[in-house]
Amino acid sequence: MPSTHRAVGPLRVLLVLLFAGLVVAQVAILPPTLASLADDEPDLAYLQWPALAFSVVELVCVQVVIVCTWRLLGMVRAGRIFSEAAFVWVNAIVATMAVAWGLLLAALVYVSVLVDGPGLPVLLFGAVLAGGALVLLVVVMRALLRQATTLRADLDGVI
Repeated sequence: MPSTHRAVGPLRVLLVLLFAGLVVAQVAILPPTLASLADDEPDLAYLQWPALAFSVVELVCVQVVIVCTWRLLGMVRAGRIFSEAAFVWVNAIVATMAVAWGLLLAALVYVSVLVDGPGLPVLLFGAVLAGGALVLLVVVMRALLRQATTLRADLDGVI
């Protein structure tokens, strides 16, 4: 697995940069941006705080997935990815992504009722579809990891 080990380092660098960017977005970008939007659209100003809370929670979900991925990368590097311990992190990723998807679906329903015009609801619908596909993809990958872990245990038992 040398090529896998070479990819772990750069991936970790990218995960750190992504995590830092999400923190900056949560603290320095989202609050003033939503305040400005509330000033520009006074009839929708009441959505400033719910939109901020929703955005921050969604970004926290992404940060949780990043932390879990970081831990899984450590297991890859140590050659322990095909163990039961990996499922703690994979299950956390699946659960976090499901929560984020559920919140996105709720936002779609809420915005579809509230907003006139198709723009934002269509955008959210696309995000809900993409998010659902991503959650299901991770569930399939989890099943593949389960099969590989079982095969690895069987092989270790034979050897």
